[in-house]
Amino acid sequence: MKRSDLRKLVARFRVEEGSGFRLKDWDTRDTGGLESKEQGKELLKEGVARLSELQEKLYAQDQWAVLLVFQAMDAAGKDGAIKHVMTGINPQGCQVHSFKAPSAEELDHDFLWRTTKALPERGRIGIFNRSYYEEVLVVRVHPSLLEKQKLPGDLAGGRVWRDRFEDIRNFERYLSRNGILVVKFFLNVSAKEQRERFLERLDRSEKNWKFSAADVRERRHWDDYMNAYQDLIRHTAAPHAPWVVVPADRKWFSRLVVAESIVSALEGLEPAFPEVDDAQRRELEAARVELEAEEVKK
Repeated sequence: MKRSDLRKLVARFRVEEGSGFRLKDWDTRDTGGLESKEQGKELLKEGVARLSELQEKLYAQDQWAVLLVFQAMDAAGKDGAIKHVMTGINPQGCQVHSFKAPSAEELDHDFLWRTTKALPERGRIGIFNRSYYEEVLVVRVHPSLLEKQKLPGDLAGGRVWRDRFEDIRNFERYLSRNGILVVKFFLNVSAKEQRERFLERLDRSEKNWKFSAADVRERRHWDDYMNAYQDLIRHTAAPHAPWVVVPADRKWFSRLVVAESIVSALEGLEPAFPEVDDAQRRELEAARVELEAEEVKK
C-alpha cells in the first residue's frame, strides 16, 4: 500500500466537528480493507521511522509542542499503542504522563490544574495516558466523585457537563493559539474483545498484575461509558484538536492508525532544522580551521 493510500485510509477515522457523531456507526474491527497483519506491521515500521525523523526536527526547531491524548476503556490497548508507536523516538523529546484517581491536593484545584502542569515544552511530544477527559467520563458515570471536588452547589448542577465541554474546547483552542498541537485518540474496543482480553490476563500469570477487580466493576457501566464518550467526542471535536476514533479490536491495525495520524499531524507543522545565518556560518568555519590546525594528541 502506498503512503498516500494509507493516509486516506487513516483519515476515515477522524471525527469532523459538527458531524453528528454516533459511536454505534464506528466498527471496532474495521481495518479499512487492509487484512494482512504482516503488511500492517511493515507499514507501522515505516511510520515509526518517519515519526522519528519528524520528531528530531520538531525538537531542533523548538517552536511547536505536540500533545497526544489517549482515552479508552480498560484493555483497549493504550499502553501497547504508546509503546509500539513511540519506539525509536528520542526520550529527550518525549514525555509520558498517566493520570489516575486525583490526589487530595489535586481535588483542591480546578479540574484542569493537574494536567496543565504536565503540558509538553516546545519541541517536545507530550503523551497523556488518560487526561482531563476523565472529568467528563468517570466523574460523569460516577456522580459521587463530583461531590469530592467541593464545587459550590450552584456550579455542580445539571449544567456542569456542558460547562466542562465548553471549558475543554476553550482550553484546547488556547493551547493551539500558543503553539501546542493537540491530537486526541479514542481506542474504540468492543465489549466482547475487552472480555477476551480480561480473560487472557487472568489465564496468563505474567499478565495477572494488569488485572484488577475494579475492571469488572467498571465494565458493568459499559453503556454509560459509551454514552459519555459519544457525548464528549461530539462536543469537543475541532479542527485544531481532532478526535481520531481508532478501531481497537485488532491491535496491529490500531497501532498503525495511531502512528499514521501522528505522522500526518507532524507533517502538517512542516518542522525543519534551524537554518544557520551568515554570522553563524563564519563562526563554524573559524571553528573548523582551528580544529583542523590543532595537533592531534595521541
